[in-house]
Amino acid sequence: MSGKDEYYNRSKQEGYRSRAAYKLQQLDETASLFEHGDTVVDLGAAPGGWLQVAAERVGVGGTVVGVDLQRISDLEERDDAASVETIRGDMTDEKTKDRLRETIGDRGANVVISDMAPNMTGEYNLDHARSVHLARQAFEVALDLLAPGGDLIVKVFQGQDLAALKDDIGDEFEYVRTVSPPASRDSSSEVYLIGKGRLNAPVEEGDRLTVEIADVGEEGDGIAKRDGYTLFVPGTSEGETVEVVVGDVKPNFGFAERVD
Repeated sequence: MSGKDEYYNRSKQEGYRSRAAYKLQQLDETASLFEHGDTVVDLGAAPGGWLQVAAERVGVGGTVVGVDLQRISDLEERDDAASVETIRGDMTDEKTKDRLRETIGDRGANVVISDMAPNMTGEYNLDHARSVHLARQAFEVALDLLAPGGDLIVKVFQGQDLAALKDDIGDEFEYVRTVSPPASRDSSSEVYLIGKGRLNAPVEEGDRLTVEIADVGEEGDGIAKRDGYTLFVPGTSEGETVEVVVGDVKPNFGFAERVD
């Protein structure tokens, strides 16, 4: 038995629907994806191995929803895990997305995960391009569903378009990293892009704005609001109206420097 085959055997012994369950466990251990009570959406969820792990990690009180064109057999309910709902449909279809929004509620998802891969042709560049296409579809759906600060995982095969995809994901998150979990097969070119901290700010780094300082924070920085978003501006006082350049942007707050 090879070192990698152990995950297949373990999945049978431990009741997981696929060896991919261990990849998600390892990704969570690497990037701290799940918290108790989180809402998780799994895109391309069949046969359900990732759904099982997500339900265990978010626990009772969490919400886990799986979407796939294939039917996903009901998962066994556990007293120590979240219940799992499944939707059969195309994740890019508006009807499917409407059902997803209704299921997860107005607060949105905390984590969107996708282990989708194309049907393999054996032609490396074509398989890579198809994997990037699937990853981009999952990425676009995630942008619609994720709450501010939420996280994303997508699988993609290594190749010439990987860097551009990573850059695009990085534009929408605090940071993005590439991870190859130990449970991936030695022969596989798959990697996972993990976007941490969904940005939902009405400003971008480099924006030049005129703002009013409405308050001063505990650290002495001025506080300005932009469409409900908080900007900390050092060297300003309450009541001032100043011109600033936006610097570091976080999901729920950012920093700016006065330029006048």
